[in-house]
Amino acid sequence: MIAKDAPLSLLIVDDEAGIRRMLSITLADMGYHVLSAPDGTEALRLFEAHAPAIVLADIKMPGTSGVELLKAVKGRNADTEVIMMTGHGDLDAAIECLKLDAADYIIKPLRDDALEISLKRARIRIAMRSQLACYTERLERRVAEKTEQLVAAERRAAISQTIAGLSHAIKNIAGGLTGGAYCVDRGIERLTSNNAENTLEITEGWRMVKANVARISRLSMDLIHYAKTSHCRCGLQNPNSPMEAVAEDMRPKLSAAGITLDMTLCAGLEPVFLDPELIHQALLNLALNAMEAFEDPPGPDRRIALKTARSRTWGVVYQVRDNACGMDKAVQEKLFNHFFTTKGSNGTGIGLMIVKNIVETHRGKVLFTSRPGKGTQMTVLLPRGE
Repeated sequence: MIAKDAPLSLLIVDDEAGIRRMLSITLADMGYHVLSAPDGTEALRLFEAHAPAIVLADIKMPGTSGVELLKAVKGRNADTEVIMMTGHGDLDAAIECLKLDAADYIIKPLRDDALEISLKRARIRIAMRSQLACYTERLERRVAEKTEQLVAAERRAAISQTIAGLSHAIKNIAGGLTGGAYCVDRGIERLTSNNAENTLEITEGWRMVKANVARISRLSMDLIHYAKTSHCRCGLQNPNSPMEAVAEDMRPKLSAAGITLDMTLCAGLEPVFLDPELIHQALLNLALNAMEAFEDPPGPDRRIALKTARSRTWGVVYQVRDNACGMDKAVQEKLFNHFFTTKGSNGTGIGLMIVKNIVETHRGKVLFTSRPGKGTQMTVLLPRGE
């Protein structure tokens, strides 16, 4: 591709030295970078060395003729503009050259205005070809990007279907285990009343089984909600409703853990375009993470604050804040990495992935601030319902 402001290179091919000299001066004055050759052999050598954009060649020359030179040039670079010069008696040869994709022909003796018009046409064709190449490259790039996005979307859809099927199977297994656990619990209660000394190992082992059943249930629900993020059912909703539902879900859990729940809902918020089930799940995951951030044994004044607020640029601001252990820089850098967890074997690493996917599906953002020993605040921003 030729730079926009670079002078075009032009090769003059004519066996008459006077014509070459006159054309070289004229074309240099027009702003061209001029090369010249007395015959076809020298012309091809210069062409291969310098790749001029335009060739101005006489049809009749000793040795390699202008027609043969035209074929050779076009064979090496079909985009080169070749203008043929001919005398009055060479019109048949000129027409043959046009059939071979010569840009134009001009009749000797050359007139400056005719030469200038012919060169202008050649420059226009070069510019159009360059512009077309740019458009084609841009189009191909966009097609490649869209194709990649489509393939990725199809892959995500397939993964979501697989996850959904797997998670429902896990959920069913966990349901059966929960039912069995209930029956064994009743048996252990009766056993402990008769032989308390021999039941310690049974009770501890059974506690571990129930804890793992809870983990399976949590994992299956995480997988279900991860799969659901590709099926967003959005509508104009009261943005306070998902946070109210989270507070209702969390109150008994937090009370049992000795954690105080504070909630502040902003009155008069405009409706926001959201899927209430998905946003509820995202906020619930953040609240559960906040609860699990508190270390054992329990300390004094453990609090989680849930808040909605208005913003000049966003439809709603959701905040989940705790005064737990906080996160160091290393953890913060990996926070949204796939399957990253700080909970060891007790974590799935999916919860924050779900939050991020849900919020990005709503064209929103997830932000956080955290200080070790002070706590963490997670912020979800959702756009206006326009």
